[in-house]
Amino acid sequence: MNNSIPYGRQNITEEDIEAVVSTLKSDYLTQGPKIANFEEAFANYVGSKYAVAISNGTAALHLCAMALNVQQGDKVITTPITFAASANCVRYCGGEVVFADIDPKTYLLDIDKVKELLKASPKGTYKGIIPVDFAGRAVDLEAFRKLANEYGLWIIEDSCHAPGGYFMDSDSNKQHCGNGNFADLAIFSFHPVKHIACGEGGMITTNDEELYEKLLQLRTHGITKNEDQYKNSIEFAIGSPVMSSGVETSDGSRIPNPESHDYPNWYMEMQDLGYNYRLTDFQAALGISQLKRADKGLAKRREIAATYLEAFQGKEFIKGQSRVVEGHAYHLYVLEVDNRLGLYNYLRENNIYAQIHYIPCHLMPYYRNFGWKEEDMPNAEKYYQHCISLPMYPTLTNEEQIFVIKKVNQFYDK
Repeated sequence: MNNSIPYGRQNITEEDIEAVVSTLKSDYLTQGPKIANFEEAFANYVGSKYAVAISNGTAALHLCAMALNVQQGDKVITTPITFAASANCVRYCGGEVVFADIDPKTYLLDIDKVKELLKASPKGTYKGIIPVDFAGRAVDLEAFRKLANEYGLWIIEDSCHAPGGYFMDSDSNKQHCGNGNFADLAIFSFHPVKHIACGEGGMITTNDEELYEKLLQLRTHGITKNEDQYKNSIEFAIGSPVMSSGVETSDGSRIPNPESHDYPNWYMEMQDLGYNYRLTDFQAALGISQLKRADKGLAKRREIAATYLEAFQGKEFIKGQSRVVEGHAYHLYVLEVDNRLGLYNYLRENNIYAQIHYIPCHLMPYYRNFGWKEEDMPNAEKYYQHCISLPMYPTLTNEEQIFVIKKVNQFYDK
């Protein structure tokens, strides 16, 4: 087989291309109607009340931390087995990242390790938790919510790997990732290797109206055009030299005289220090088109995972592998193996470009600066020594998957 097989790949159809071209020919390339269309469609897909489209998943995490008012020195708990952005968003706001180890069976943040951290310090020491639906496996957020409530913590669910994923709650109901029933905020990524591709892009979902309104401001420089939120008087807005009408508030701003006319259309107010974290309309158009076949892609991922599980179950060189569990969204399919470097190089020699997810965050040089060291997270570190992610994407053919399986077996049979 001459064609290369990556670990992940986008699937762009003619319908996707037509959706983007149509938007490129429209009146809006950004800040237009496709944004709201995508937000509504995505909120419906995951079952949340609100969705806010963002320029990428990292920006989404940053805005979540800002919206939850992460401050200098605030301690937030997350997993070391994730992309660095899950932790970095806390640092952007001056907070302190505290890692807790993973469950070696699920690869997810271990709730028992989190409990140990919380019990070891006075209540109020920690502000929040950022669990990650790693590889597409949904975190049991019902259990984390109960723990968070006990200690007065917020939760940001990092669902970049898991649109369409879910866990079963204590009443045997499906709880979809990002539905807002347990996490204060959830985030998703639309990077090309993810389930839904926009080139770049992200989404924040929530059921909290106050957080939703705050996010809308923060993604656009902290600016609002909502008259109900304005603090300056109408007289100021229209440029009138007479600034005395209206009622002065304690912060020096003015409540407009209700008999005065409306604010002019040009008027806006920057009320917070925000960012330009907007998604474009043509990216949103691509996202809407991709979302239409998200369930089909999810079904194919689960089929591929089942084939891998059957192929490698019981092999002596396997130290662990992704399980086939209900609700898993399978962004990744992970094996834990002996001689991981040898297998990685052998697969590349055969044009199979497997990947490693992830180098433990606490051992990145940046986080070592804060005192994290080897043996702090033994489960995460042992996992990293053996993990390798095999090709996993909906357009992976049966022939290609059989070739991948064959080459893995051949390497260990040598």
